[in-house]
Amino acid sequence: MRKHASPVVMAVGLAVTAALVSPAAADDAPPDPHTTAAEPIIERVDLASAGDGAHTWRIPALEVLEDGTLVAAYDRRNDNASDLPGDLDLMVRRSHDKGRTWTEPQVVLDYDDGVGAGDPSLLLDRETGRLFMFHAHGPDGVGFFNSADGNSNDSQDILHTDYSYSDDGGQTWKTRRITEDVKDPSWFGIFASSGTGIQLSDGRLVQQYAYDSGDGIYAVSVYSDDHGETWQAGEPVGPGMDENKTVELADGRVMLNSRTPEGPYRLIAYSEDGGETYGDPVPDHELIDPTNNAGLIRYDADAEEGTDRAHKLLFTNTRHESSRENLTVNMSCDDGETWPVARAIDRGAAAYSTIVPLGNDEFGVLYERGDVEHITFLRFNSAWLEEDC
Repeated sequence: MRKHASPVVMAVGLAVTAALVSPAAADDAPPDPHTTAAEPIIERVDLASAGDGAHTWRIPALEVLEDGTLVAAYDRRNDNASDLPGDLDLMVRRSHDKGRTWTEPQVVLDYDDGVGAGDPSLLLDRETGRLFMFHAHGPDGVGFFNSADGNSNDSQDILHTDYSYSDDGGQTWKTRRITEDVKDPSWFGIFASSGTGIQLSDGRLVQQYAYDSGDGIYAVSVYSDDHGETWQAGEPVGPGMDENKTVELADGRVMLNSRTPEGPYRLIAYSEDGGETYGDPVPDHELIDPTNNAGLIRYDADAEEGTDRAHKLLFTNTRHESSRENLTVNMSCDDGETWPVARAIDRGAAAYSTIVPLGNDEFGVLYERGDVEHITFLRFNSAWLEEDC
């Protein structure tokens, strides 16, 4: 039985664990850095900590609504299971002040009898305002590595592709299953790549998935051209892939950026048809990675065509060949051809991360800090990056 908790709307202040904030950053309407020199900003706030209300909190997802509200989602892992199958619940918190304070944690999905739902990815349809939270659902005892093939929505032997959706900014949620729509019956385990999905300039919604073919892990784009009424999967990319992200480039191509099982570099592939098909993946030797989930966005999706800003990307990952540490913001000035800027967010242990634009050249990162000890939100601005194209 699925339980939807009633929304909690009381905002609570949280301690800032590290901050360098200009006086302008504390105002409700900070000056536009395009016209006013900005001071460096970096702020950190913990949203959840291991042992405080749950064994572990994992898998950050983040999205920003049209009114600037931030919605953060993550797993509440009630036992010591590292993933599904296990007693996993989905949680959200919201912020109305760029991450300085957050609402109390709200349960989106909590199944009985240890059945779980986890690995959230948030995606906003900016034309309708609907917020999607893609996630995996495991019937009793089913996870990625022991899922059967098949795609029946009623199967108790397979990992399911579900999503919850909200039409009121993440306060209330409903849930829908799309396994039969997007999972080929020959595939085994499948899950949404956690973090943040994208909407293309033509309105298409794109959420990345990874699945087990039986002879390797593939990446695949799942997309909708009717605001989520129907969904379908594109052509798979792989094997040798894992959790992956996409970004729409200035010329309309979609670039896929994937973790690999071996490392130590990210794999890159390009689509010229909105994620339906991709070319062969190749390693990006500038993006060192220890096989970890990462975040990827356009610096300014509304930048005027032909300007330098239109070609800038930001990428967050643990920049290390073998260890999940040294979480870094990387910036490209040429649509990902090169990555000349790299600045560490957290030089210690860290894991999954995702990133969203906050406007006024400010950005928000939600990440796993320490040895999955905390879910932490970080806000920084372009001045903190120090370098530009």
